[in-house]
Amino acid sequence: MKPVVLAALCSAIVAGGAGYSLGHGAHGLVAPSVQVPAAPAAPAADDNPVLYYRNPMGLPDKSPVPKLDAMGMAYIPVHAKEAEDPGAVSISPGRMQTLGVRTALVERHQTLARSIRATGVVKLDERRLATVTTRAEGWIEKLEVAATGEAVRRGQVLAWIYSPDLAAAEQEYLVAAELEHSGHAGSAHGDGIALVDASVQRLRALDVPADEIERLRRTGQASRRIAVRASQDGIVAEKMAVEGSHVGAGDPLYRLADLSSVWLIADVQESDLGQIQSGQKVTASFTAFPGRTFTGTVDFIYPMLASETRTARVRVVIPNHDLALRAEMFASASIETAAAPSGETVLTVPDSAVIDGGLHQVVLVEAGEGRFVPRDVKIGGRGDGSVQILEGLEPGDSVVTSANFLIDAESNLKAALQSFDKGEAQ
Repeated sequence: MKPVVLAALCSAIVAGGAGYSLGHGAHGLVAPSVQVPAAPAAPAADDNPVLYYRNPMGLPDKSPVPKLDAMGMAYIPVHAKEAEDPGAVSISPGRMQTLGVRTALVERHQTLARSIRATGVVKLDERRLATVTTRAEGWIEKLEVAATGEAVRRGQVLAWIYSPDLAAAEQEYLVAAELEHSGHAGSAHGDGIALVDASVQRLRALDVPADEIERLRRTGQASRRIAVRASQDGIVAEKMAVEGSHVGAGDPLYRLADLSSVWLIADVQESDLGQIQSGQKVTASFTAFPGRTFTGTVDFIYPMLASETRTARVRVVIPNHDLALRAEMFASASIETAAAPSGETVLTVPDSAVIDGGLHQVVLVEAGEGRFVPRDVKIGGRGDGSVQILEGLEPGDSVVTSANFLIDAESNLKAALQSFDKGEAQ
């Protein structure tokens, strides 16, 4: 081989990687083969390129290329999509798992209910109380019901009263009846009829029952005492009558209470008062009956608040057919309220998704690819674990429900830094 060719081959071998190779043919060295390297693939278009790198400690410093700060911490890349959405935060899947990020969908619900907790005390139903009196002056001869708490029935005799007025009225009736029967068709007969009618009216005015007047007409014998009867079913809540004592017309003798229905006077916090309405269902439990619940309805909301506790009284009517509930029993109540009008479809999110700053409320919306964007919302009523969304979200949006305070803190920092960067650029 000529020295010129050999020198060229040696130069090609020293160059290395130039695509030259030596082979052995039948007659020794063969001509080198040239290998053309493949053209490099065109880089894929990045739809979210890095615009710059910001200081990891939040300092107003940015770099066009990756670098480390004085403490050896790497600068954080800021992507184009983050710049489009001020405050947007990108989180890697590994970091999301470390932070415990959870999301939930914005949904529509037919109702948004909430249970308001309250405590209360059982009171007697004031509309089922009755006071037993007498219209005739006299003395109590005998008590048929002599103890507080006894159960009585309507029309049952509670006491007997000797009344001179009653005896005189009955005697007057007998005289008028005799005059009526002894007279003829003349004026005496007519006067007798008028006197009988007048005496009957006087007996009724003394609260003499119809059966006593009928007995007087049938037997012709006046009675010296009058029966005091119960005006309704119930129990004797209070007994003022004492055997042998003098009573005047209208003096209260007994106070009867119908316990088939009782009141629960519940104390509701002022902040919950706006959601309480008449007719709402109430569930109450009592320490005397563990495991048992009683159901009632809101009947009335008292117009005054207690200045010391800032609570309002709510009257709940509870049926008490088995008479298990007694006055002054302590109760824990749950009032079922509707945070939205009945039948109205509302957007809701879990209450943990809303970051309430007082003047405004924010949720973090998942934008895909590990990005989260803060969004202002307007909230309505609150239910058990849910919040009504009036503005700011659409059905199907995904919002962060856990670790949102950490993400929101980083979002606020990024938004502040971007505002600072824009100010520098201007």
